[in-house]
Order: sequence, then structure tokens, then C-alpha cells
Amino acid sequence: MKKFLIILSSLIFFVSLIACTQTRDQAPDKSHQFVIEREIPGAGNLTPDELKAASKKSCEVLRDLGPEIQWQHSYITADKVYCVYTAPNKEMIIEHAKRVGVPANLISEVSAIATPATAQ
Repeated sequence: MKKFLIILSSLIFFVSLIACTQTRDQAPDKSHQFVIEREIPGAGNLTPDELKAASKKSCEVLRDLGPEIQWQHSYITADKVYCVYTAPNKEMIIEHAKRVGVPANLISEVSAIATPATAQ
């Protein structure tokens, strides 16, 4: 079961390295940005091959769902994965997670982005 969770959790990491046939330019004007928290025990111990295999699965599902939902990138920690997506709504993110077989424990819509440039 742990290996299964590890493989599924690796869907989240390599999207920036593997083309998913969708680009940010294809996102519709009504897209919203979301941060998804996924509780995946042992996520930080995934091998590069596990991450690649899982990422490919996620990209397949993204292609099936269409250009409205896009995976921007993910941050992998010891037991959680934080993903950044653009989508028209939370329901589409939930559908993606369901089809891929990964949890979406918390989905938060981004209301603003702050960077060091914000202080200027």
C-alpha cells in the first residue's frame, strides 16, 4: 500500500519537466489559481523513476480533461505534496485527483501572490 501511495504521489512533481501538451497560454480568462495540499506519507522518499511515472499519469489525465485545468508545479515535503493548479473551479481539481488516484485534502483558491517585488 505504501508503494502504491508513493507512486501515485509522484504524479505531482515532474510536470515542469514533462510536457503535458498544455501551456499557460491556453488557460481560459476565467481560470483561477489553486494550491492543493495532499497528505501522502513518505512522499519525500520518492525516487526519480517513481516521480516520472506518476507525473506521466497525471499528464494523461490532464490531457483527457482538456486545457481548462493546468498543473503549474508542486512542492514535495516529507509527508505532504503542495500543488499549484489553474482551473475554472475546485470541482475540476477534485475530478483530476479522483481520476489519478491521489488525495486532495485541502484545496485553497489563491487570492493574491506576494514576492520580493511586492515590496517595491
